[in-house]
Amino acid sequence: MSAPAASGASQPVDHEIGAGLRRLRRARGLSLVDLAARTNLSIGFLSQIERGLSSPTLRVLVGMADAFGVGLADLFPNGAPPQDQPATIVRGADRSELQLWRSGIRKHLLTPLSESSKLNLYMVELEPGASTGDELYTHQGEEAGLVMQGAMLLKVESESWTLLEGDSFRFLSSRPHCFANAAEGETRVLWVTSL
Repeated sequence: MSAPAASGASQPVDHEIGAGLRRLRRARGLSLVDLAARTNLSIGFLSQIERGLSSPTLRVLVGMADAFGVGLADLFPNGAPPQDQPATIVRGADRSELQLWRSGIRKHLLTPLSESSKLNLYMVELEPGASTGDELYTHQGEEAGLVMQGAMLLKVESESWTLLEGDSFRFLSSRPHCFANAAEGETRVLWVTSL
């Protein structure tokens, strides 16, 4: 995948994510004022995200998911709605993808969407230079993963590690953390989250 577009540009994925966030906020009966109070984000910034004028970071999205009381998987665009019978498989061609193009991060949802499930599996692809940013963030749940290709810098509280292909990790998501690609090429991580 190519490098992120110029910082002033907006992408179709931003409009798709924003529209989904607006639908979810309205379905929860929340105003932008309510959501701003729950996420510590400005009303103006939230409005720009909903209108597709700003591209949210992973840190912003997990904060919004927590505010809505849902998992990050519920924010993926084009995800099939949960059905009466929980799905058991996801075909490779039917995966939902969350593209955080400004951050250089793509998350592919590998598990079926389910309102009752608290466990999700992702393939996270990090472009060269990709990062969640220097600011540590927290959210609900627990996460674990395995570096499949490349190298990843993982910071959890005051500790940091460079994980190479074959290395794995696990930590409570309530511990402040961030991560970045530590390789010259793309890094791929099999990532599990639970609420």
